[in-house]
Amino acid sequence: MGVKEFMCIGALPPFDHPHVFLDMGADSEIICQYCSTLYRYRAGLKADQAEPQACVWRDDAKVAAE
Repeated sequence: MGVKEFMCIGALPPFDHPHVFLDMGADSEIICQYCSTLYRYRAGLKADQAEPQACVWRDDAKVAAE
């Protein structure tokens, strides 16, 4: 991940968990308390990037409305 503050939704809707905001603070890793996904910060990634890139979720309905 290229950011230290973000939202975890678990799986893609409709199988998602409650949307929670995670903040790594000074750490470089954090685990979501709902789905146990481990996130690691990577400074080389931009704010809209993740590795693998398929992990970046975009709200298609919101994008279509813009």
